[in-house]
Amino acid sequence: MSYISELRKKVGHELLIYLGAGVIVYQDHRILFQERKDNGAWALHAGGIEVGEDLEQTARRELFEETGLKAGELQLFGVYSGMDRFMTYPNGDQVYMPCIYYRCSDFTGSLLKQDAEVRQLHWFDVDELPVSLHLPNRRPLEDFIKWLHEEN
Repeated sequence: MSYISELRKKVGHELLIYLGAGVIVYQDHRILFQERKDNGAWALHAGGIEVGEDLEQTARRELFEETGLKAGELQLFGVYSGMDRFMTYPNGDQVYMPCIYYRCSDFTGSLLKQDAEVRQLHWFDVDELPVSLHLPNRRPLEDFIKWLHEEN
């Protein structure tokens, strides 16, 4: 059982500060998204750090757990905190989750969604992103697309 699961037994749904790491998987002008089971929104691959992990390990673990992909080289993309990092999950759990995002175009494996949390995985063209985005992912995605346009 994870650290947060154990902590939730003690504090219930109260607000927790929880550091996260995520990955923007990019290839051929497309970004890989997951449709979340908890809120139906399209999201990047991310999650909370476990005790003893470094943030890059967290990003790699979450990517593998949620998609079946193993990240090769990860490049630090950005650090996000602020009001858009507050979330209340459908079960009532409240979190404030600052998150470090990496970008990744170097990966191996075959797509295999995590049944517990992911409804489906889908590649979206960067110019045709899904409308129903997970709120905490909006700013990192806007910044990533801006970065792509500056690079090209």
